Amino acid sequence: MHYILYISILKIITLLFEDSFRIFLPLGKKRSQQRIFKTTFFRTLENTNLLSLKDLGLKKGDHVGILSKNCYHWILADLAISMGGFISVPFYASLPKKQLNEVVLKSNIKLLFVGKLDSWDDKSNALPQTLKVIKFPHYNGNATIPIGDPWDELIKNKTPYNQDHLPSLNDIWTIVYTSGTTGSPKGVILPFKSIAILFKNEETFNTLGIHYLKKHSFFSFLPLNHLAERLIIEGGAFFTGGSIAFAQSIDTFMKNLQDIQPTVFFAVPRLWRKFQSGILLKISQNKLNVLLKAPLVCSIVKKKIKKSLGLSNAEIILTGAALTPKHIKQWYRKLDINLREVFGSSEACGGVTITPIGEVSDIGVGKPIEGVEFKIDSKTGEIIYKCEQLMTGYYNEPERTLKVLKDGWYHSGDKGFLDKNNNLHVIGRIKDEFKTEKGIYITPNPIEDMISKNELIEQVCVVGLTSPQPLALINLSDLAHDISNENIQNNLAELLITVNQELANHSKISSFVITKETWNEKNNMLTPTLKVKRNIIDENYMSKYIYWYNLADKVIWDKS
Repeated sequence: MHYILYISILKIITLLFEDSFRIFLPLGKKRSQQRIFKTTFFRTLENTNLLSLKDLGLKKGDHVGILSKNCYHWILADLAISMGGFISVPFYASLPKKQLNEVVLKSNIKLLFVGKLDSWDDKSNALPQTLKVIKFPHYNGNATIPIGDPWDELIKNKTPYNQDHLPSLNDIWTIVYTSGTTGSPKGVILPFKSIAILFKNEETFNTLGIHYLKKHSFFSFLPLNHLAERLIIEGGAFFTGGSIAFAQSIDTFMKNLQDIQPTVFFAVPRLWRKFQSGILLKISQNKLNVLLKAPLVCSIVKKKIKKSLGLSNAEIILTGAALTPKHIKQWYRKLDINLREVFGSSEACGGVTITPIGEVSDIGVGKPIEGVEFKIDSKTGEIIYKCEQLMTGYYNEPERTLKVLKDGWYHSGDKGFLDKNNNLHVIGRIKDEFKTEKGIYITPNPIEDMISKNELIEQVCVVGLTSPQPLALINLSDLAHDISNENIQNNLAELLITVNQELANHSKISSFVITKETWNEKNNMLTPTLKVKRNIIDENYMSKYIYWYNLADKVIWDKS
């Protein structure tokens, strides 16, 4: 297979397509007033070649970081790094100071691109004073970066520099730091071979289905340093010559999505739940059920909802980064929105399973993609797989590498099984299991799926270390804001009875605890991909588990 063609494909397609990036820019004082800045692949390549990183004293193979929310210049920086013969090391823009400092020092970067950030004060002290910084042009509504060389100044009055570096398959493309769900982030080393194989397989087997599309329109909002977003959005657009639109801000996210109506859309389960809550705030579930059964208005309702979600043109709709509950898939399917699940890891350069095109499935996380081989540990149930695009290891951490890479097989840490139709089912993370005071192990994920069906619940985390029985900590959804505490109490009390009827005695939930604090990235309760950090949840609440267990109330409002 001529993988080298797919490594250099970025240079080829830049000459062929126009209107490739669309960026929302504010006009006037109101954020709702906006215009769209458009540029082309040709202009993108030209701008990239204006920025000669070699002139800054970097040597081939040096590590270069990117710290920014998604934007046009993120893509330019990523391209400039690879085309110059350097290694791209992107960081989550939302990282708190301590974690940012940890990954910056671990990564051994020689230069850092800094761009769109919500604030600068919490980042400035995390960076070594000797680290060279290039700052992107300012994006309105974001923090002003007071340090670094301005991007525009570096390319001013320069002629494009022909960066003709062509990497070998085994050269390092990127080092991606994991989100640190269970501990210290790890730097996943991925060679160009990994993306070359993925591009080749996509062209050959059309796994995602992008070759069926007449128009390739992508909307970028999940962090670009998350591999799924980077491969599907950045990689997908370059591979097909499609266009990428970037959201202006969180406030304008929905409006931007509605304006773009992309043909390819990828979101995490938490966002699918948020979209669902937004719809149910406007129309009750009971009324929606009635309308969907009425032949004359059913199709009109579906079209209106899809348009309001920005999905009226979407032909490839993906969900992943965390497990998507069965009831969420079923709910969207009633609206003719088929969520195709992708399961994978940074260590495997993205997805290893996907719901095949044309298949409808509420269970499992899809079937193995081409070239991925699975086996299940007979004792632990751990999912183990191998493929050519696996990482070469964790940067500067050989011991952690040896724990997960054994004889070419990656030990994922996920627990699951393959059914008779070769669908992979993921039960949850092995590390998520905990032992109650009674000495019995609890697997929280399936229980959380049962609880999260309730529309008043935004997030749930089943806990129970030190407690005789597990408890469920709950964040309420937006739908609960207009409902009295008494009605919420009664609703959740009924839910608790219903859920416990389905559980074995040792797994029965002793009580629901409605937490005062909403879990998010800022308080470090969620990862940048919006997954719950169970270890942080335990750190914050474990001292209360026994107290809550001993209370007579089964639905508890935490007011501390």
